[in-house]
Amino acid sequence: MRKVDVIVIGAGPAGMAAATHLAERGRDVVVVDDQRTPGGQIYRGAERNAASPARARILGADAARGAALIAAFRASGARYWPESRVWRVTAEREVSLTRNGRSETLGTPVVIAATGAMERPVPVPGWTLPGVMTAGALQTLLKGDGLVPAEPPVLVGSGPLLLLLANQLIAAGVAPAAIVETSVRPWAARGELSLVLEPVARRDLWRGLAMLAKLRRARVPHYRNATEIRIEGSRRAEAVSFVAGGRRQRIAASLFALHEGVIPAQQLSRSLGIAHDFDERHHAFGPRVDGRGESPIPGILFAGDCVRIAGAAAAEHAGRIAAISALRMLTADPALDAAALADEQRQLQAHARIQSLVDAVYPPPAMLAATPDETVICRCENVTAGELRAAVAAGCAGPNQAKSFLRVGMGPCQGRLCGPTVAGLIAEMQHRSVGDVGYFRIRAPLQPVTVGELADMQDA
Repeated sequence: MRKVDVIVIGAGPAGMAAATHLAERGRDVVVVDDQRTPGGQIYRGAERNAASPARARILGADAARGAALIAAFRASGARYWPESRVWRVTAEREVSLTRNGRSETLGTPVVIAATGAMERPVPVPGWTLPGVMTAGALQTLLKGDGLVPAEPPVLVGSGPLLLLLANQLIAAGVAPAAIVETSVRPWAARGELSLVLEPVARRDLWRGLAMLAKLRRARVPHYRNATEIRIEGSRRAEAVSFVAGGRRQRIAASLFALHEGVIPAQQLSRSLGIAHDFDERHHAFGPRVDGRGESPIPGILFAGDCVRIAGAAAAEHAGRIAAISALRMLTADPALDAAALADEQRQLQAHARIQSLVDAVYPPPAMLAATPDETVICRCENVTAGELRAAVAAGCAGPNQAKSFLRVGMGPCQGRLCGPTVAGLIAEMQHRSVGDVGYFRIRAPLQPVTVGELADMQDA
């Protein structure tokens, strides 16, 4: 088995920052990424988009920032393996992956997992109909291939991504038909208002105000505090209905983009058996790591949004913190780069404080209790909320036992799209916290692997 100094999983802001820091200091680094190009979700297609004046105008400053980060990464000397799927990581730091149609295993003293975030799944009636997608998927089409919808979409949910996507669609010439916002604000954020005095917060605040002004100029209807969301249609989505302002509203359209924020991607950390803590405010699990990104398993580190959601800039600092920790392990020097580490940690904490303001303005949705029984919660196995509630009433104790009752979480997505909902619904039924209820037990393979790939498996 061939070994390298460090394997970085993921080429978003955290992964690129970690790999760049390590490679510039002479370390042999392999970055395994399931995307075609580096950048992660936030900087998807940034190189091409920054080079196109038309796309740069639509996507804003993020394209230029991402292109600069990618350029530094490409120049660092780190080896980049695109379109490669990691399907197993062991406590002995063996990383199994599929690349170019074949599976192989690499060994390393240090693994840095920078797997990022995923959109929070919040099922509503009709969300499985054709014509319904996530806001992140719609933005992926825009960033990755420059595709815009043929007709104005309706954006439904909560979070800063909705506001950003709406502005990008306006710049692309397809203003949203409406924004249906589920968040309750701004009074929830009163305790964090002092944070707007921080330079980073002021910049983001002005950016947000500018985007709101752009929405008003484009005359995009904006509904707030919406509840009882329902996508209507027989064979495909035809309208969204909701309650806002004390009465039921209905908006007809052919495309609907749902979004309720993002949560850490936890499949890899769960597969390693690492303990996870539940953040009540953000309503999401994250792996238990220390201030240097180190997990309880020696040589396994985590960085960026896969630990806690804090944004792209924070992820860069987290990546460099993990890189310094990796260098300390490789050199057996626990005091290496102490000043640089302290500076990166200080900046990371500053961004984390700003994220607390975002969390207050856009709190997680309190929608699960109102989820109708007929709503599909597990798309792979077609399990409804009512079926899960009946299983809990019959004695189902938690998410893992729910697999035996209903096969929920046992489909191709391996519980990614239903896990948070299953844990949340069980917690509500049992009057317990989600942290106490826990989550699915995740096992390898983390990605689909064909029999042929396994048969041809070779050590790199």
